[in-house]
Amino acid sequence: MLLWILMIVGSVLLDQVSKRLVVAFLMEKGSVDVIPNVLRFTYVENRGAAFGMLSEHRWIFMVVSTIAILAMLIYLWKFRPESKLACAAISLIVGGGIGNMIDRVYLDYVIDFIDFCAFDFWVWVFNIADACVCVGGGLLLLWCVLSLIQESRADKKNSEADEERTEEQKEQE
Repeated sequence: MLLWILMIVGSVLLDQVSKRLVVAFLMEKGSVDVIPNVLRFTYVENRGAAFGMLSEHRWIFMVVSTIAILAMLIYLWKFRPESKLACAAISLIVGGGIGNMIDRVYLDYVIDFIDFCAFDFWVWVFNIADACVCVGGGLLLLWCVLSLIQESRADKKNSEADEERTEEQKEQE
């Protein structure tokens, strides 16, 4: 459990420190190329949810986010899943959610700054918390798929074992 708490706290700290550095060094400049034509840091104040959606209904997003964060924390604490992949995924999602929630509560907006400019279709600017939520979500999806595959294999083995028992019973009769 300590590892998951450290993962949550670490992702929140990394997110908040990076945002403070962006405010200190980038707010006035607006944008700085990190890798020309590929990656730049661009100061953006996101007043909505993901990609600026729901900017006029911020309170709805904050309530839903708070409930989701609390539900995942309760699940992690109370049920303590055996899967390290599931725990890591949930920890990243919770840490990212808390990181962005801190901004929403104290600033009324989220500071975004990571801007991949290599792709013409990629117009979103995001932050460390967003990356944690996305990576955590991807890991959670992977865990679900792996769990389904594992369950399917177990069901197949049980079915084969049942067939063998049935055949043995028929032979004994």
